[in-house]
Amino acid sequence: MAAKSAVSHKEGIKMKSWKDSSPRIPDIRPARTTSYGIKYAIVLGTRPEIIKMAPIIKELKQRGIQHIVIHSGQHYSPIMDSDIFEDLNLAQPDYNLKIGPDSGDKQIERIRKSLIRVLRHEEPDIVLVQGDTNTVLAGAYAALDLDIEVGHVEAGLRSYDRRMPEEINRILTDSISDYLFAPTWQSKENLLKEGFKERNIYVTGNTIGDAISQNLSTLSRNSHIADKLRRRLNTPEYVLLTLHRPSNVDSRAQLSRILREIAKIPVKYDLEIIFPMHPRTRKMITKYQLWKMIARTQGILATKPIDFLDCLELESKARLVITDSGGLQEESCILGVPCITLRENTERPETLEIGSNILIGKRYNRLLDYVGESLKKGNGWKNPYGDGKAAKKIVKIVQNNWHRGDNSELVGKALFALRMSGEKSLLLAKPQRISSFFKTRT
Repeated sequence: MAAKSAVSHKEGIKMKSWKDSSPRIPDIRPARTTSYGIKYAIVLGTRPEIIKMAPIIKELKQRGIQHIVIHSGQHYSPIMDSDIFEDLNLAQPDYNLKIGPDSGDKQIERIRKSLIRVLRHEEPDIVLVQGDTNTVLAGAYAALDLDIEVGHVEAGLRSYDRRMPEEINRILTDSISDYLFAPTWQSKENLLKEGFKERNIYVTGNTIGDAISQNLSTLSRNSHIADKLRRRLNTPEYVLLTLHRPSNVDSRAQLSRILREIAKIPVKYDLEIIFPMHPRTRKMITKYQLWKMIARTQGILATKPIDFLDCLELESKARLVITDSGGLQEESCILGVPCITLRENTERPETLEIGSNILIGKRYNRLLDYVGESLKKGNGWKNPYGDGKAAKKIVKIVQNNWHRGDNSELVGKALFALRMSGEKSLLLAKPQRISSFFKTRT
C-alpha cells in the first residue's frame, strides 16, 4: 500500500505519511456506503482548524462513527501542530501529508493532489473542512474532484475584503460545499444574500464554543501560565497582545507604528502587556531590527508562542485582549473579555454589534482612547456563538441528511453572479470537476 507508517515520538502513536510519488490507487466510487454507515474524513492543517475540529472528532469517536483525520502539514512546528493534539486529548492524525510552507496557489495544488490519493484509498462518504485556510480550499476541491460531499464548518463568514487570501478561500469553499454550517444567523444571512439555497444552510453555533467549554474547567488543574507570567509583571492586571497577520507584521512601518502605540498603554494605564509572539511576528521583528524598541519599553513581556490551553487561560484572566486574530475575537467574546482588533475589517461582525469588540481600522492614534473605553465597559453582552453544542448539531445534521438526493448541485453557483463585485476574473471562474482552476504558476 502507498501509505508509509512512522512512529510518533509522543507515546508511540502511529501516524501515516503520504507521498505524491506513491503508486496510483483506483478511483473512489461515488456514493459508497458501508456496513459502518457514513464514513467521515476530517481535513485540517493549522492550529485553529485542529482546535475547532477537535469537538467534532470527539463527537464522532464518542458515537462510534467511522472517521479518519488527515493533516496537511500546513502548520508544522510542534506547538502549532502535534502538541495541540496531545493537549486536546486527541489521537495523532491518521495521515500527515507534510506539505509545509509554499506560495498560496502552489500549496493549495500540492495539498489537493496528495489529498486525492488519500481519499481514493480511504473512500469516505463526506469530507469536513473548517475555516478559510489553503488546506480548507484544497480539501474541498479534492472532494469535489472525486464527487464526495463536502461540509464546511464555519461557512458564511465574510470580511468583504478581497485582498485577503482567506476571504477568497471562504467564498470558493462555500461555493463547493453541500453542507454549509453557519456559526451565526449573520453568517446565514451572508450566504442567502449571495444566492445559496436555504436548505443547505444550517445555523449550528461555532465549535470554538464547544472547545472552550470542554477545556476551560481543566485549566485550573493543568495550566498555570497566567500566574507564572503575572509574577514577572509589575502590575496586578495585564493586557494580552497577539499579532500575526501579514498586513500588520510584514511592513516595517506598520509593525513599528503598532508597537509604538502599544508601548503607551503601560504609561497611561496601570496595565502591562503579555505578548506571546507568533513565529512569523518574531521573524519580522528580527528582520526589521525592532527588538531594541521592545526592550526599551517598560511593561511589555514578550514570550515564545504558547499552546491553546495556555492562551485560553491568559485570555480568561486578562483585562483586555488586543489582537489581529479572528479566533481571539470569538474566544474573548465567549470568555467575557473586551477586545480591540487591529484590522480594517472583520469577518466577526457579531462581536462589534454586541459591543465585545472594537475595530480600530486605521485610527491607531486613538488606540489609547479605545483601551480606556474597553476597560470601562462591562461584559454583559450575550454570546452570539451558540450553546457549546455545535459539534453535536453538525454530526446529527449529516447523519440525518447525508445523500438525501438534493445536494448534488454545487450550491454556490449564484455566488459568481456579477452583482457580487466587479472582479470578473474571480466571479466568472466556476468550480470545475477537474481543478484546473488551480494550475500552478511557472
